[in-house]
Amino acid sequence: MEFLSATLARVKPSPTIAVTQKAGELKAAGHDVIGLGAGEPDFDTPQNIKDAAVAAIAAGKTKYTAVDGIPELKQAISAKFERDNGLTYAPSQISVGTGGKQILYNALMATLNKGEEVVIPAPYWVSYPDMVLLAGGSPVVAEASIQTNYKLTADQLEAAITPNTKWFIFNSPSNPTGAGYSWEEMKELTDVLMRHPHVWVMTDDMYEHLAYDDFKFCTPAQVEPSLYDRTLTVNGVSKAYAMTGWRIGYAAGPEKLIAAMRKVQSQSTSNPCTISQWAAVEALNGTQDFIAPNNEMFVRRRNLVVKMLNAAEGISCPVPEGAFYVYPSIAGCIGKTSPAGTKIENDEVFATALLEETGVAVVFGAAFGLSPNFRVSYATSDEALTEACTRIQSFCAGLT
Repeated sequence: MEFLSATLARVKPSPTIAVTQKAGELKAAGHDVIGLGAGEPDFDTPQNIKDAAVAAIAAGKTKYTAVDGIPELKQAISAKFERDNGLTYAPSQISVGTGGKQILYNALMATLNKGEEVVIPAPYWVSYPDMVLLAGGSPVVAEASIQTNYKLTADQLEAAITPNTKWFIFNSPSNPTGAGYSWEEMKELTDVLMRHPHVWVMTDDMYEHLAYDDFKFCTPAQVEPSLYDRTLTVNGVSKAYAMTGWRIGYAAGPEKLIAAMRKVQSQSTSNPCTISQWAAVEALNGTQDFIAPNNEMFVRRRNLVVKMLNAAEGISCPVPEGAFYVYPSIAGCIGKTSPAGTKIENDEVFATALLEETGVAVVFGAAFGLSPNFRVSYATSDEALTEACTRIQSFCAGLT
């Protein structure tokens, strides 16, 4: 009898975590490695948020809470949606989980039946398709292209929807590309969704506050209020507040869906960490003054990386609107041979050779559903980024 479940055989471990782990192991073994795989800011959590966590501990706020969040945090989330997005949600319409990933997983587990489809634009965050598979659904990948800066068009969305479509998962600004949809681009997609009332919208807004230049963030239910009753708006404190390890994500949506998600969470993790919840209250209610200067650093780093990667032979790198990733194409490198004799047959081979021959760790594009590309996280120092891009340039120049 097979010990492991058939469900587990349908999914794979997270490639981004695997790359970060491999880079850490090489570094620990004494190798000169620059890791550009981790999707987290290198900034420390702001002091006021840390102070709120310490105060919560001192006040003895260390017991179980309601399954999907303390009232104070739900109120802070409600105020955030009203303030930032013009969306009104009651506490009963809000769910708090152990990171955005759990929120997404809870929603899929609570709603998907066998044979139901989830449309996912590619490039996508690596976990979307596998979570759909774990929940018993079928991911339907709709490929964007570098010609549209990796943004899905209305025609592509229309073509991907079938009578079996249950959800459309949407992420802007995007991991892995940093692509952000303008109000007009979003409206084109929501117009399609209005023609298909059986399709629900799961919008992952985790990078909302990491928006650069003239780009203005917007979310589907804000652009098309008629989608409000079938939209789950997902967010969290991980990225803008540099709180990845605190593990707090949240979402707002119809009460029936939120109640179903609560039931899933009650039989898995139960409540998120109490101390992290109180820290998140301060993150949302407290000063937001650190976001703008942090974004200025991200813009500088983005510009540095885009310029240096576009100077590398065989690489083309669009300028992203947000997040802290770039997603360059390596179409000009495929079929060539590395200085150490490795034939670059695809982007996974490229990334492996790059790590082994130069010590630069990136995530290969196939992990995100679109090749030939790789993802760079520029959430690290200017010095590390400059050195890493210099090595990438040398590696590409040495391809024959």
